[in-house]
Amino acid sequence: METSGGIRASLAGRYASALFDLARDERQIEAVSQSLATLKTALGESADLKALVSSPLVGRAEAAKALGATAGSLGLDKLTTNFLAVLAKNGRLGQLGQIIRLFEQLAAEHRGETTAEVVSARPLDDEQLAALKAQLGARVGRDIRIDARVDPAILGGLVVRLGSQMIDASIRTKLNSLATAMKG
Repeated sequence: METSGGIRASLAGRYASALFDLARDERQIEAVSQSLATLKTALGESADLKALVSSPLVGRAEAAKALGATAGSLGLDKLTTNFLAVLAKNGRLGQLGQIIRLFEQLAAEHRGETTAEVVSARPLDDEQLAALKAQLGARVGRDIRIDARVDPAILGGLVVRLGSQMIDASIRTKLNSLATAMKG
C-alpha cells in the first residue's frame, strides 16, 4: 500500500488528502467513507453517471448541478457533496475514481487496517470474502479491508495486491506460463 506521503504526491492524492484531512478535522471520516462507497457503487452501475464524470463535453457548471442532484438522491453527506462541487468547479471529475480509492486507503490506514485489492473472474460471495479476509489478516497480522473487483479476463482464480506484494493465482497467468514453458 502506498504510504500517506506517497498518496499526497499525485493530483488525485492531493484532493483525497484534502478531503481526508477535512473529514478527520470534522470527525466525519466514516460518513465520508460511506458516501464515497455509495458513489463508487453508483459509478459502477450507472453509465450516465460515469459519462458525467468522465466526459470533457460536460461543462463544469452543468456537471456541478447534475452532481448536486445526484448526491441528494444518493443520500451523500454534506462534506462529500461539497467536495464533489469543488471537483466539478475545478474540472477534476475525471480523477474521482482514483480519489475515492486513495481516500479509502487513507481511511483504512487511519483505522489501522491494510487494504487488499482483490480481482476475481466472478463476484465473490460473503463467505469467500470472509475466508480471504481471515487468511490475509493472519498473513500480515493486521485487520484487512478487501477492495474487490471483477475482471472476467483473468478467466478464474484470484489476483491479490497487498501493499507491495502481488499474489497472482489467475488461470490466465498459469496458462501464459504454461505456453511460455512449452515454447521452450
